[in-house]
Amino acid sequence: MTDAHHPGPVDFGTFVLSLGSSALVHLGEINHPDTDQAGENLLLARQTIDLLAMLEEKTRGNLTGEETRFLSDLLADLRLKFVEKTRGSTAK
Repeated sequence: MTDAHHPGPVDFGTFVLSLGSSALVHLGEINHPDTDQAGENLLLARQTIDLLAMLEEKTRGNLTGEETRFLSDLLADLRLKFVEKTRGSTAK
């Protein structure tokens, strides 16, 4: 059973998605789940992106092809969004 009180098992993809969602909240791309409001904290966004990069480096060679692509694609997207935010770009 999966719901708010019984979220189900956590696998690598779920863990990475959780970190990615956190980075998106800090980038102001999605609303914070507790407040339902958007806000930017680029320092925390950068830290979360760096954590994902470290995870990519430390797990290299130990992931499935699908996991590797997911992590790599997520990092590329987050890095692009971070650069856009820090340069003041509104291009998406």
